[in-house]
Amino acid sequence: MSRTVSYILIVIGAIIAIYAQAQEQQNQYILIGGIVVLMLGIYSISRNIPSKNDSDENDNQNNE
Repeated sequence: MSRTVSYILIVIGAIIAIYAQAQEQQNQYILIGGIVVLMLGIYSISRNIPSKNDSDENDNQNNE
């Protein structure tokens, strides 16, 4: 999934969650759906970020 799509999912998920929370009669299913879309976008972005520990291990192996 491209970064642009991930950012769009985050924005859409946040808007849906805020909309569901702002209503007088909160619809739990819409709120859960918004959170799921938000988390899907966050997961897809964080999956592409390398771990700090992985880079430290690679640097230590190269220095030896």
